[in-house]
Amino acid sequence: MAVRLFSKLKVLPEFRNVSFASSAAAPATLSDFDLQHKTPVIRKQKLIPKAHYGGRHAVTMLPGGGIGPECMGYVRDIFKYIGAPVDFEVVDIDPTMDNDDDVQYAITTIKRNGVGLKGNIETKSEAAYVTSRNVALRNELDMYAYILNCKSFPGVPTRHKDIDVVIIRQNTEGEYAMLEHESVNGVIESMKVVTASNSERVARFAFEFAKRNGRKKVTTVHKANIMKLSDGLFLETSRRMAKEYPDIEHNDMIIDNCCMQLVAKPHQFDVMLMTNLYGSIVSNVVCGLLGGAGLLSGRNYGDHYAVFEPGTRNTGTAIAGKNIANPVAMINASIDMLEHLGHFFHADLLKRAVYKTINEDRILTPDVGGTATSTEVVNAIIGNIGL
Repeated sequence: MAVRLFSKLKVLPEFRNVSFASSAAAPATLSDFDLQHKTPVIRKQKLIPKAHYGGRHAVTMLPGGGIGPECMGYVRDIFKYIGAPVDFEVVDIDPTMDNDDDVQYAITTIKRNGVGLKGNIETKSEAAYVTSRNVALRNELDMYAYILNCKSFPGVPTRHKDIDVVIIRQNTEGEYAMLEHESVNGVIESMKVVTASNSERVARFAFEFAKRNGRKKVTTVHKANIMKLSDGLFLETSRRMAKEYPDIEHNDMIIDNCCMQLVAKPHQFDVMLMTNLYGSIVSNVVCGLLGGAGLLSGRNYGDHYAVFEPGTRNTGTAIAGKNIANPVAMINASIDMLEHLGHFFHADLLKRAVYKTINEDRILTPDVGGTATSTEVVNAIIGNIGL
């Protein structure tokens, strides 16, 4: 099933006009959005018509907490400036609520629009029956694959240069199944769920990604030496899948060694495939290597829906409202969204402006060694549009 989904992803510009044979052949002229919704893999989802009017796309915007609302404001200002054919449907989720009404409404709007742009959504309630809003969105929409493209910014000072790693994370199960109970007084048990079906489709997704984008190696990250059944299943599935892609090298690495290797020798990695919790850990490690939480964007994909967000999923509550938050991660997420919708002209326009601002003009916020405010970075990006 992941083959169909992957055939929709055109990550590299040079692949945009290349058609690939797959079990879900579709016209190469369709955008990712159209491919995703006109040739979907049949999943257990109640589909509703997608909002798409006269060449414009409706997109669900979930500002979330912390710095999310201000960063979303910057995105809306930029989109207005470049005339992006996108209409945002803003949905605010109250983090203090002890029910899921807001989340269910947000899920309905994403089902209607097909695409979402989100900040990190806080879940302040500690009640066991209140699920994480972010996890609920991913699970309810069956967005099983998460992609984080970790590429160095030449204008950001870091210890390691020229890193180019892609993290592909299983997005809906593992420790994030949120199945916990107190078996006896004072003893809590938490279930880690790994299924053959989800392991197989995210593994195929990873190998297809590598194949389509000219990547040479996939590394499966695991802890199968201890969790022999759960991680063992995930690792065995990856090894079996690797046999179908003889041109792509496959190896595996234990998660703790992986973190050390990333810090010491990150260039040995190409595409990294892992379960949910390991993906959260490794994503933050790599973002730290590249300059922090404010630069990279992440993509959540399912068979029918896609949601784009900052890569590390940090709320940034401590710096909210101080005009020092780095807006680049959210802006990069909006670029990913534009590419997914097929608005390549607007995406490239904005991508070039971001590149010039960071790597040539070096207008940076304090988190990456600069002195600029959030609004100064945004104004510089707007000023570089079209140059």
